[in-house]
Amino acid sequence: MAKKIPLRELTADERHVLERVAHSSSEPAGEVARGKVLLALADGATRSGAAQAGGRSTRWGVLKLVKRFNEQGLCVLEGSHGGGPAVQYGPVERERILQEFHRQPDLERDGTNTWSLTTLQRTLRNAEDGLPQVSTFVILETLHQAGLSWQRDRTWCQSGEVLRKRKEGVVRVVDPHLAEKRGR
Repeated sequence: MAKKIPLRELTADERHVLERVAHSSSEPAGEVARGKVLLALADGATRSGAAQAGGRSTRWGVLKLVKRFNEQGLCVLEGSHGGGPAVQYGPVERERILQEFHRQPDLERDGTNTWSLTTLQRTLRNAEDGLPQVSTFVILETLHQAGLSWQRDRTWCQSGEVLRKRKEGVVRVVDPHLAEKRGR
């Protein structure tokens, strides 16, 4: 039998985030299930009851989730690497991708005036301090995590922020829930 590890006391912010995720219809299913398990435990359910609340079949997974939550906090909602090839690009490499993206491309040197995934990939692969194996998927994933999206007019745009014409002129409008949507 596995050693019992109690769930630590939730802060008010943690409980708010867990309730929002557990009742969400747009979050990934795994995150919703983990949120339901943690909320059930916080409300006094047994490991079996918590597993059932999250649609899980074993208490062992609940024990591992509780241990990770006690150590790492809310980031466990996103899950962890589930096997397969090791993750090659960590925070340093992702920062390098963003650094190159934010540089204005030079037509002569880069062959473009605006970044596409393939031109950014080619530039990163050819740079001295670049990433010789980087894929367009990794670049796209990195840009999306930074809150950027590809627009119909073939430009990149900071999502959650728009410029609107008003009587008093052009105004920047920011989604009030932007930080919550990006990083919890």
